[in-house]
Amino acid sequence: MDRLCEATLDRLDPSVERFAYDREDIETGIVHLGVGAFHRGHQAVYTDALLAEDPNWGILGVSLRTGETRDALFPQDNLYTVSAVDGDGARRRVIGSLTGVMIAREDPTGLHVRLADPEVRIVSTTVTEKGYCHDPATGTLNEDDPEIVHDLKHLDHARSTIGTIVGGLRHRRDRGLAPFTVLACDNLPANGHTLRGLVVRFAELFDSDLGKWVADEVRFPSTMVDRIVPATTDADRASVAAAIGLEDAWPIVTEPFTQWVVEDDFPLGRPAWERVGVEFVSDVAPYELMKLRLLNGSHSTLAYLGYLMGHETVAAAMGEPALARLVADLMANESAPTLPALSVDLSAYRGDLLARFRNPALKHRTWQIAMDGSQKLPQRLLGTIRDRLTLGAPIDRLALGVAAWMRYVTGIDERGAAIDVRDPLAARLRAIADEAGPIAARLAPALAGVHEVFGADLPADPRFMAAVTTALDRLYRFGAQATVATIAAEGSG
Repeated sequence: MDRLCEATLDRLDPSVERFAYDREDIETGIVHLGVGAFHRGHQAVYTDALLAEDPNWGILGVSLRTGETRDALFPQDNLYTVSAVDGDGARRRVIGSLTGVMIAREDPTGLHVRLADPEVRIVSTTVTEKGYCHDPATGTLNEDDPEIVHDLKHLDHARSTIGTIVGGLRHRRDRGLAPFTVLACDNLPANGHTLRGLVVRFAELFDSDLGKWVADEVRFPSTMVDRIVPATTDADRASVAAAIGLEDAWPIVTEPFTQWVVEDDFPLGRPAWERVGVEFVSDVAPYELMKLRLLNGSHSTLAYLGYLMGHETVAAAMGEPALARLVADLMANESAPTLPALSVDLSAYRGDLLARFRNPALKHRTWQIAMDGSQKLPQRLLGTIRDRLTLGAPIDRLALGVAAWMRYVTGIDERGAAIDVRDPLAARLRAIADEAGPIAARLAPALAGVHEVFGADLPADPRFMAAVTTALDRLYRFGAQATVATIAAEGSG
C-alpha cells in the first residue's frame, strides 16, 4: 500500500476530507513544543481549518525527547489523518498544518534560530504536567531538577521546556525583537500564570536583566483544552489505512467532541481561531476549574479503579454499573459543589462527560490515563479535596480516587501481577510502598508524606488521612470491585 504524502493525496478515498490550501504558501508562525498526539488532534486541527484564509500560521512541531514523531511523519511530508470516532462511525480528515518537526536535542542552535525568527509569534506547549519541571503542590519551579540545573549552565543546549522557552526569548531580546507569546495548552491550574512564574523564575536565575525583560514584556495567556486523544495503536493504523486507502504511520484517533477556551492576549497577533469554534474570554479560570474537577478528576479516578478492576479501557470500566454510578456521584455531589457560578449547564456537561467516557469506539487505555499521577493528583483531585474540607463536606469518593492511586503505585495489582507504573516519582513511590507493606495504616501516611504531591496541609489533616486510609484499607481487604460497589451504594455524601 502507498504511503500518505503530498504525491499520493489524489489517491485518498473520496470519503476523506483534506486541507484546502497550497502548502507551499504556508509560513511558520507557531512553534509548538511537545508535538504529541494531543496537539496533533487538537490545536493543529483548529489551525489547519484556517490556513486557506491566512497562510501565516503554519506550525513547526518540536519534540523535546525522541524522534518518533519526526521519523513517522517526515516520509509523509508531515501529513497525517485525524479520525473522529463514536458509535455512529468515523469522520476522517488529512491535516497539513505542520510545516516540519524538529528534535530539540539534535539541533538546539537551529531551534533557537527558529524561535528568534520574527515570523514566529506564538510558542505553544503540550508537554504534560511533568514536562514543566515544577513542584505540582506549589506550582513553583523545581530548581533542583537535573534538567533545570543543566539548562542554567548550558542554555544554548537546553533540555527542558522552560530552558528552551527562555533560550528562545533571550535570542529575541538580543536581536531587538519583540517576544513571542507563550501559550500553555496543558492541564495545569491557571496554566498561563503558572508557566509565566516558571519562565520568569528561570530567567531571573540565569540573568536578572533577562528575568525583568521577560516579566515585563512576555504574555502568557491561559487556556482550557479538551479532547480525549488516546495513544495510537497498530489497530488504529490498520483501520485508518483501510479507510483512507493509504498507509499512515501515525494517525490520530479521537472523539468528535473538542473544546478550546483561550484568554485573548496576543500582542503580535494570532490566528482567527474564533472562526472555527475557539472561545476567547477575559478569564479562563472558571472553565479550567470545571474541566479539571469534573472531567480530569473523574477520568483519573475511573482509570485507577478501572485498572485495578481489570479493565483495559475507559469504556469497558464504564460498563461496570457501580463504577459508572460512583463517577457520576463524584461529579455531582463532591466536585460540582466546589465550582464557582458558571454560565454553563453543569448537569448537561456532566451528562456529556459520561457519554464521552462510554464511547465504545474510543479505546482510551486506563493505563495511559494513570501515567504521571504524582503530577496530576494535585490539580485533578487534591484541590477539590481541600475545598471540600474547608466546607466541612464529605470526601468519600475523592478519597477513594486518591487511595486507588496509592494502591496502583505500589506496582503490584490485585492478582499479584506487576504494574508498569510510569511516573517521574515511580522508583521513590515503589520504595515507600515496599517499606510500608500492604497495610493501609502504614502505606497511606507514608505516601501522603510525599510533599511535592500532597503538600504539608493534607497529611496533617485527620479528616483527609482517615478518609484515604479507610478507602485504601477497603481496597486491600475487599478489592476494587467490592469497594466500588459498597461506596456507590452508600448514596450521596
